[in-house]
Amino acid sequence: MSTDDTTTSDASTDTQTESKCGASTSDSDASTESKCGASSSSSSSGSCGASTDDEEEEVGATVDDFDADPGQLVAVGLGPGQPEGMTDRAKTALADAEHIVGYTTYVELLPDEITDSAEDIYDTPMCGEVSRTEEAIDRALAGNDVAIIGSGDPNVYALAGLALEIVESKGATASMLDFDVVPGVPAAQSCAARVGAPLVNDTVSISLSDHLTDMPTIESRLHAAAKEGFTISIYNPWSRKRRENFEKCCEILLEHRDPETPVGVVHAAGREDEQVEIVDLAELPELGETELIDMTTTILVGNEDTYVWDDRMVTPRGYETKYDY
Repeated sequence: MSTDDTTTSDASTDTQTESKCGASTSDSDASTESKCGASSSSSSSGSCGASTDDEEEEVGATVDDFDADPGQLVAVGLGPGQPEGMTDRAKTALADAEHIVGYTTYVELLPDEITDSAEDIYDTPMCGEVSRTEEAIDRALAGNDVAIIGSGDPNVYALAGLALEIVESKGATASMLDFDVVPGVPAAQSCAARVGAPLVNDTVSISLSDHLTDMPTIESRLHAAAKEGFTISIYNPWSRKRRENFEKCCEILLEHRDPETPVGVVHAAGREDEQVEIVDLAELPELGETELIDMTTTILVGNEDTYVWDDRMVTPRGYETKYDY
């Protein structure tokens, strides 16, 4: 996934980005200061928001720092990312928003009519989840109608929960901001549609991204899901810094599942570089060395009943045990 932090607003795109709300980020400064009240220190933030020292990051502003009547905050799921994959409700929410806040790659997926109609767009590169979520909240507390965007659904490995946590930490309430969540098609579902019908029975979703969850916990979840016979959707399987997570995942799956278990691998669903393959589980480890597996990939592991028919994965729901057809 791209880490390009070029904005789509009228802001400067060299060393500093300045928003109409007063937020600014500078590569040369030690801190990020927003006139909305948000403040964070770059020296205390490591990879993907993980703290690198013993000092806890504090909320930069509270509800008492804002004089305006609060605006609205909406968490909007974009689905796979292309306009045709967005719901009508998502498009309407984005068209109504004065400010749009999001990860740079997701902002770049928005159709021109949405970005052109917004008063301001604020984006940050990968791993800026906390800072941009707080920025969105501060803009709403300052009286703006704000949409914070993400791919898939805001409740699936995304920022809806984080937004509510930060709103609470600022002494505000969800009702005060008329907080709303606009659902989108999660990656597991959009990717499953590319390979047939692999997830129609009991399914467990697991993310291999470990900057928020320690790997032993992820391994425990994988063991349980694989042993109990669930179909499994795996998010964020690979990055340059975390290749061992994918390798361990394959090891655990092969410990509990037949090597011929069908696995759907979908890279960048709904985007220009989409790639789709159905392989046997035994072939999965070697795909880690290819461009097919990265942070935009979702892996769909069948259960013991899943089979491939006409180049499509099929997981029986169980109707065949009660009905003749």
